Amino acid sequence: MIRKILKYGAPVLEQVAEPITDFETAEVSEIVVDMWESMYAAKGVGLAAPQIGIPKRISVIDVSAGEDETKKLVIVNPEIVEKSGSQTGEEGCLSVPGFREPVTRANHVVVRAKNEKGEPIELSGEELLARAFQHEIDHLNGILFINHLSPLKRDIIRRKIKKLQKAGEWE
Repeated sequence: MIRKILKYGAPVLEQVAEPITDFETAEVSEIVVDMWESMYAAKGVGLAAPQIGIPKRISVIDVSAGEDETKKLVIVNPEIVEKSGSQTGEEGCLSVPGFREPVTRANHVVVRAKNEKGEPIELSGEELLARAFQHEIDHLNGILFINHLSPLKRDIIRRKIKKLQKAGEWE
């Protein structure tokens, strides 16, 4: 089921998500299916559960944008255990549509997580995948990409969003 992606201003986007402790129920699988459908419908490369209103530590990432089935990753309760290098690149977010800004992040990361069955996994990524891991894990920690911008740029974006809200163009 395609779910509505929440926009900046929704409180759940700025809260730390709860870890998944029970993998025995169908809940995780159902959430993941909805996340894939919602992310692809919005033409994204990553989506965190809080973005669809579920305050749980689940993210899906596909840097191939649906072109390569082997690139689909589900990370549950992820944590970054290693970072190295640096990259600066334009970043956007499905929860902050219409805004893209340069963000500096690590160029290589190693992530420990569980897959959707609850099995431990360790993944490493460079460049776009490293950026996606960091961006999605930020979401699970209540951090949006605009938090990585200078206070001035962040303030400009917030003011533009307030204008859009007043005009009824941002819900």
